[in-house]
Amino acid sequence: MKPVVVIIERAENNYSAYLEGIDGIFAVGKSVDEIKKGIIDSIEVLKEECKEFGGEIPEALKGDYELIFKMDVRSVLDFYSNLFTKSGLERITGINQKQLWHYASGLRNPRPEQSLKLEKALHKLGEELLAINL
Repeated sequence: MKPVVVIIERAENNYSAYLEGIDGIFAVGKSVDEIKKGIIDSIEVLKEECKEFGGEIPEALKGDYELIFKMDVRSVLDFYSNLFTKSGLERITGINQKQLWHYASGLRNPRPEQSLKLEKALHKLGEELLAINL
């Protein structure tokens, strides 16, 4: 399956998303689920319009593909700010709270190593939560 990257970014009052390298596909929403649904709907509309009006469906959207959702660190920290405290994130990532505040405010962008560290910690937490049965 071909990966198709969806970039999610913080907008003024919500989140916006677009496909990397493919024009005409975008979505807005207040949650990741809204963004996912909006992107999928937008792709379907584009395909239908291409068929109806004789346009060319982008190569990446032909056949089997997988949507990969990417957010920058600032957007992730903002999106989950009501769920994760900076002290909680420090415990699971090992990244100093002050650094996390800088990243969240946009005063500094994390080095790629720090972004990866945060991503791995969040994925590990997700895997641990998925393993729990209640």
